[in-house]
Amino acid sequence: MTSAPHIAGNRSDGGAVRFVAYLALAAFVLLPLAQSIVLSFTATLPHEGIEPGSLSLVNYLNIFRTPALLSSILNSLFYVALNVALSLFAGLPAAYASSRYSFVGDRHFFFMLLVFRVTPPVVLSLPVFILFSQLNLVNTPVGIALVHCLFNIPIAIWILESFISAVPRELDETAFLDGYSLPGFFFKQLLPAIAPGIGVTAFFCFIFSWVEVVMARVLTVTAGKPITMAINALFSFRTDIGLVMAMTVFSLLPGVAMIYFVRNHIARGFVIRA
Repeated sequence: MTSAPHIAGNRSDGGAVRFVAYLALAAFVLLPLAQSIVLSFTATLPHEGIEPGSLSLVNYLNIFRTPALLSSILNSLFYVALNVALSLFAGLPAAYASSRYSFVGDRHFFFMLLVFRVTPPVVLSLPVFILFSQLNLVNTPVGIALVHCLFNIPIAIWILESFISAVPRELDETAFLDGYSLPGFFFKQLLPAIAPGIGVTAFFCFIFSWVEVVMARVLTVTAGKPITMAINALFSFRTDIGLVMAMTVFSLLPGVAMIYFVRNHIARGFVIRA
């Protein structure tokens, strides 16, 4: 009879330990972000009418007052959106063909996709630069979008193939018996059925393109710089840390928005994959 309070006490102690562990993890993750947010609202260099160390919106206003920073934001949004669209456009048919048709070496094909995906971008930087310079794609957001497809299309095919394979083949047969053409079935039946997979794929393609640095540095020497290169260019002998932090916090907003809009698809997608 005396063991019940002892067990309850152990459970209570275990819950307290877990709470402290979660709190410590949250502090470890969020404290640097909180410091960045505070610094982004702090004037770290003298500005007209604003003393260093005071809180203001001057850093965020300077983002829109600086043409190079504003251009980098637009460049990043453009090439990331283009890259996600191209990766889905190429990955969906390839994933469907890989899921519904068997061919010699199909498993090896998926293995090669993963091998190519984990190849360090720096290995391909020189041949890509030479090729794109001949095609006049250097210093353009289109060039960055295309080169990111080399890394995003393999992972898009790999993710989408697993979601399409989870859709019963009877759906295809029923749609064709009902008179659907292959494009009609693809857009009206298959895409709604794998919407979680499309959300997961778009999320991963977006994240890779948004934070990628190596190819962005190689392909944007004088113009077309993305937001990552614009932040890097802010560091100098007299760095405006407040402006750097404001640009960093601002660069997080599209990612947060992306997570918000695809949150349901990501959650459903991982349940389906499980």
